[in-house]
Amino acid sequence: MSQPGGSRLWLIGGTRESAELARAIANRQLPCLITVTTPAAQSLYPDSAFLEVRVGRLGEATIGSFLQQAQVSHILDASHPFASAISALAIAAAERWQLPYLRYQRPELAPPQSPQVVLTSLESLLSSDLLSQQRVLLTLGYRWLHQFQPWHGQSQLYARILPSPEALAAAIAAGFTAKTLIALRPPLSLELEKALWQQWQITTVVTKASGKAGGEDIKRQLAEQLRVRLILIERPAVNYPQQTSNIAIALRFCQNPTPHI
Repeated sequence: MSQPGGSRLWLIGGTRESAELARAIANRQLPCLITVTTPAAQSLYPDSAFLEVRVGRLGEATIGSFLQQAQVSHILDASHPFASAISALAIAAAERWQLPYLRYQRPELAPPQSPQVVLTSLESLLSSDLLSQQRVLLTLGYRWLHQFQPWHGQSQLYARILPSPEALAAAIAAGFTAKTLIALRPPLSLELEKALWQQWQITTVVTKASGKAGGEDIKRQLAEQLRVRLILIERPAVNYPQQTSNIAIALRFCQNPTPHI
């Protein structure tokens, strides 16, 4: 395969921050290809002659042809903090084809206070007894729900998922029912979050350390207020060659993808 090359930015999207970046990129009239994994995520982005949004998953077998056909010249990775697979794929591709890469990393919140629990992985939670005999609300996304199937008999599980057919089908397959599911797109207001926790008499909430944009700050505040145990799963460790949490720096990279920030 020939060397990928072109003059178009590849924005790895699917987050609110990526939508903010996309609007600024369009305003600067920079050609940009945005990739997302679900049709619902397309609605995040404005209509613009400078933006193209593609839906689908990329893999090692398709990344080279994708970069070439899309005429990618540089990569801005604004994917979700837990979307480590696409980040790793983009980093490897950038290194192989010598394309400038920058990770826009959603800012992390300060370390939480008691009664919150921070765990390094989902596996460490599932191998513990933290969920035993609890009324548990899972706000982890539908892809992890199947791993909680053995816990349906040991605790009362509830789940909040995205309002999509794919998420609903996965949740039902994982043993959840109409009485134990609610489909809402985050982040939720504190009032709505509180009403949900109280309606289901939640004693433990499991969520990802996804930052303010994912509603982590509201969950922390509410956990303190209601004395509910909040279990946070840490972000996966990814060795980003370049990263920033500054939108302005990310936009400068879009216009001038120099090797160093």
